[in-house]
Amino acid sequence: MTELVSRTGQLVQYDGLEAYISRINSYPMLTKDEEYELADRYRETGDNEAAYKLVMAHMRFVVHIAKGYLGYGLPLKDLIQEGSVGLMQAVKRFDPKAGVRLATYAIHWIKSEIHEFVIRNWKMVKVATTKAQRKLFFNLRKFKRNVAWLSDSDVHMVASELGVTPGEVTEMESRMAATDVSYDYTEDDDADGKSGSAPCYYLEDKTSNFSAKFENSNWQENAQEALAEAFEKLDERSRYIIKRRWLDENKATLQELAEHFSVSAERVRQLEKQAIETMRSLMVEQTA
Repeated sequence: MTELVSRTGQLVQYDGLEAYISRINSYPMLTKDEEYELADRYRETGDNEAAYKLVMAHMRFVVHIAKGYLGYGLPLKDLIQEGSVGLMQAVKRFDPKAGVRLATYAIHWIKSEIHEFVIRNWKMVKVATTKAQRKLFFNLRKFKRNVAWLSDSDVHMVASELGVTPGEVTEMESRMAATDVSYDYTEDDDADGKSGSAPCYYLEDKTSNFSAKFENSNWQENAQEALAEAFEKLDERSRYIIKRRWLDENKATLQELAEHFSVSAERVRQLEKQAIETMRSLMVEQTA
């Protein structure tokens, strides 16, 4: 049975994926004006009916994207479900006054959720944790579709194309080829007298908070990397304003910057706000 969220938030079940997709495709696509009206209504009043119509009108887009990830051996219905989570996040954050269509804005959120699902489920142990490793993982996976194992020349070629070192390519290939080991012992292990060597007997450390520390460190690393990249993409004036207002030890006032650029303090405030919004948008794209 496949499930689809109804207007009331309840799950409606369908017998088979084909019926589910057929139901999705029965929802009409929206014109630009219809999309703007619904998005504006949801943003201004929190109208869930408007949000529902936006989501359902774009679910066929989620299905199309999800089908591009079938090569990882994961069920299409699960990929669609994860992509729909990204779509709902996009609808929640979408500003119709930004001048772009919802489909263009949502693609980053949809792919981000599907990417995370693939990374979590393709193997029990994560093969990629940083942004750079995720990029290498997906590109290397595409390259290896018709290649069992990379030769030295293949490794150097992939490294050159992706802007990484040959060592990073080799390490990622090894991670992708590694097999999962059961945490607990199996019946065969017990019969062979090997149950005592199962990971469940020696991996746990109740005195350590390593997992939380690692997750926090990894999140901070990715956030700092995305922030630095977004900052570098700003124009020179915007970078100067953000640096003086947020990064310098002796932070500048709006009036000081206004005198520097020979504009009003209000104009500097507008430029600062615009720069921050641009950086936020770039960071969203980079994590997609």
